[in-house]
Amino acid sequence: MILDGALATELEVRGADLNDPLWSAKLLLEDPTLIRQLHYDYLMAGADVISTASYQASFPGFMARGLSHEEAAALILRSVQLATEARRDFLQEQTTRPIPPLIAASVGPYGAYLHNGAEYTGNYGLTVEELVAWHRPRMALLAHSGADLLACETIPSLEEGEALVQLLAEFPETPAWLSFACAGGATIAHGEPFRDAVALANRREQIVAVGVNCTAPRHIESLLREA
Repeated sequence: MILDGALATELEVRGADLNDPLWSAKLLLEDPTLIRQLHYDYLMAGADVISTASYQASFPGFMARGLSHEEAAALILRSVQLATEARRDFLQEQTTRPIPPLIAASVGPYGAYLHNGAEYTGNYGLTVEELVAWHRPRMALLAHSGADLLACETIPSLEEGEALVQLLAEFPETPAWLSFACAGGATIAHGEPFRDAVALANRREQIVAVGVNCTAPRHIESLLREA
């Protein structure tokens, strides 16, 4: 199965200015057509899974921009709608494709909202319970958005991983994957063993995959052995 490539990086290549606390989610508000076109292009390039532009889309983030709760919800849902439209257009042209591509609703870490690099350290100063409460509104929305699965990405710590695993139990019919940010060949960004992160993911049958992202390629082989 082939995943799509970077979203924000390619959007910047195409001229988007993402120097903003909302990062790629900024374009849900300002240029959604560019996001939809990128999804379509990744499908045409052979991707079996496309991830939505919701990684840095959160209720607090949008509301800090002056939007209402309802407007923030509409923008988060727009991320799935754009991917859905791109898949529809792709399948109308690729009529012989035996298996439709999947849409993964991206669930970024709390650190992405902070916009200070904390997703690469996990130094949040929050409890598991506080992280569950922070993630719940967006995950609840995305779990019922029509996406095929949730992509919980760039998780830097076991604490945030625990919060996400607990929260997924509230949506047991929704498949998900967990992807951790790692700092070396055996540990995730906050310093805990990667094997413990894998064991955490194995606690729920709905978690269909566990992996790494935003990690130096030289560490991947070692991390696979650790898993």
